[in-house]
Amino acid sequence: MSSARPTLRYVVIQRNPKAGARTRRWELLELVRELKSHGYQPRMFRNRDRLAAWMSDPAHRLRLHCLIAAGGDGTVCDLLTRYPGVPLTVLPLGTENLLAKFFRLPRSGRRLAAIIHAGHTRVLDVGCAGSKRFVICAGIGLDASIIHDVHSARRGHITKLHYLGPIWRCLCRRDWPTLTLHDPVGNTHRATHILLSNLPTYAVGLRWAKTAVGDDGLLDFRLFQRGTLWNRLLDLWAAWWGTVERRRAVVCLQLSGATITCDEPIPVHLDGDPAGTTPVEISLLPRALTLFVPDRTD
Repeated sequence: MSSARPTLRYVVIQRNPKAGARTRRWELLELVRELKSHGYQPRMFRNRDRLAAWMSDPAHRLRLHCLIAAGGDGTVCDLLTRYPGVPLTVLPLGTENLLAKFFRLPRSGRRLAAIIHAGHTRVLDVGCAGSKRFVICAGIGLDASIIHDVHSARRGHITKLHYLGPIWRCLCRRDWPTLTLHDPVGNTHRATHILLSNLPTYAVGLRWAKTAVGDDGLLDFRLFQRGTLWNRLLDLWAAWWGTVERRRAVVCLQLSGATITCDEPIPVHLDGDPAGTTPVEISLLPRALTLFVPDRTD
């Protein structure tokens, strides 16, 4: 009888050293220790190029169990874009951690290792904006401008306080140009600001699209057609209570994709990270992400 040791499966951790207000080294060390106790071989990378070199080895990919995004939603998007089709999960170390909050992924290395070992997964659609990917939402206009302003002034870790000034400046801006959305069947729609959601979650608990479902093959678009400060405040109030769909100044669409243009470059964000400017072509990859999550029947 052979006594050869079974081949260990790799679990690769991409650590984002700039995610959120600070990274928590002890949680990463706990994660590595617990993965080893479950029989996995963890590998941690801080440098994206070193991870890319490691992932380029076919022997590594053959033994790869999953990727872990140790950071925020932007780290998830980065891994999705660079390594499509590879199962992943999240150790939430970012500012908002919307994906982790929605699926109740813990900020605990011990508990996350147990979730990976249990093997319960959800399969989700993935949005695309050009070559970049997202899971939760994208925005063109106001919220993207806020995000671009925060990141352009970034000098390291950020907190929610960094958003206050840009939020107020963008809410008070009056000269927003008109965006044009071209849907797949040739119809056009106009707005001053566009949000689209794959999942019904957003920063600080706002519910811009409570009907969004992450595996239905559609994105939920919200087109805001009035750009005054008063209407923006009413939009925020509606998002807080989950009643955006009742607003007459908001057009609600469910589409598999769209092209959004403007006469001038307008900022775009994907899952809370800057993603260039218009024009932008949005599409959807059905059931393209396998995400390790807690089993909610436990």
